[in-house]
Amino acid sequence: MAQKHNSAPDGQSAIYTLAQNGTGETGKEPKILIGKGSEATAEGYGKRKCKNKAITDALLLRLIDIAKKDGRDEIVKSLWNSWHCQNKVYTHEGRLYTGKYCKNRFCRNCLGIRKAELINKYHPVLKDWTDAHFVTLTVRAVPKKRIREVFEACIRGLNRIIDRYEKRAARGKGKKLMGIRSLESNFNPYRRTYNPHLHLIVPDRETAEILVKEWLALWKYEPTIKKNWVVPYAQDMRKVKNLDTTLIEVIKYGTKVFTDPEGKEKPKGVVKIYARAFYNIIVAMFGLRLFASFGFTLPKKDKEERTPAQVVTNYEEWVHVAELQNWTNTEKWELLFDEQPDPELADLLTYSLDSILE
Repeated sequence: MAQKHNSAPDGQSAIYTLAQNGTGETGKEPKILIGKGSEATAEGYGKRKCKNKAITDALLLRLIDIAKKDGRDEIVKSLWNSWHCQNKVYTHEGRLYTGKYCKNRFCRNCLGIRKAELINKYHPVLKDWTDAHFVTLTVRAVPKKRIREVFEACIRGLNRIIDRYEKRAARGKGKKLMGIRSLESNFNPYRRTYNPHLHLIVPDRETAEILVKEWLALWKYEPTIKKNWVVPYAQDMRKVKNLDTTLIEVIKYGTKVFTDPEGKEKPKGVVKIYARAFYNIIVAMFGLRLFASFGFTLPKKDKEERTPAQVVTNYEEWVHVAELQNWTNTEKWELLFDEQPDPELADLLTYSLDSILE
């Protein structure tokens, strides 16, 4: 962190200036810093933050062009809001303050925060589910024009199953279902189709079997595609072996940014970012609740005391520079993190962003 391009005092590390209580300079405008700040020297923090920002910004510029062509001004505004997210950050007494977050699902840094919040919220309950099962409920892949329709049908279908069993349980004639679920979709560039699906964690195998059975019974034959909407082999349920890993899988929150290559003949490890397809999925998800719990109530937590805002003048201001994949000090030539630009990531974001295929 804070890689200096000037020489630091003898025996001091690259974070020397960041660790000081003040810069000793005068004339800075007071800055309001809210929250506790982040421990920016934590292992992997800088690398993760730099990479997420680089990927997000490159993808957003493509998405903005697509949204403009589609005449979606409200989406353009939201995308620009994400592009500006954390463009400017501050350090004070060894901690990093990022100000307001855009909280949009196409911002990877904000998604990371959102996932961490959900994990902290639900992990205390799920850890007591000793027979927890991971369930995947999916339907036939669909073309772009049907994504939203099928997203809504997936949520509606699952809610119908949950409501039916809740009413039966209220009459003492069945099991009340509980769990957490998330809505996702992948893009298949070879077939140019989208695969909406639900991931769930439920407390036991019985619940998993009920959900799969009812899901298969719920979807009927589709005359337009001349096939059943669902097939047994595409559904999955398995015992949770590692709760942390499975919980992260469920809370991926939407769609993958990187997609497998077009066709099996491509070299292993080659990936692309299909910006237009990503845009189609994000637009189709607008207004939908991607993550939800059902059948149980979280225990009430003691009201956390809000961290008061502090007004400081001994801070450092850093601005993101895309070419460096890093933040630079606005007063002296210094990088916030020790991470050097990743040439492979730069090439990927330059040459492997596809704005046409959908």
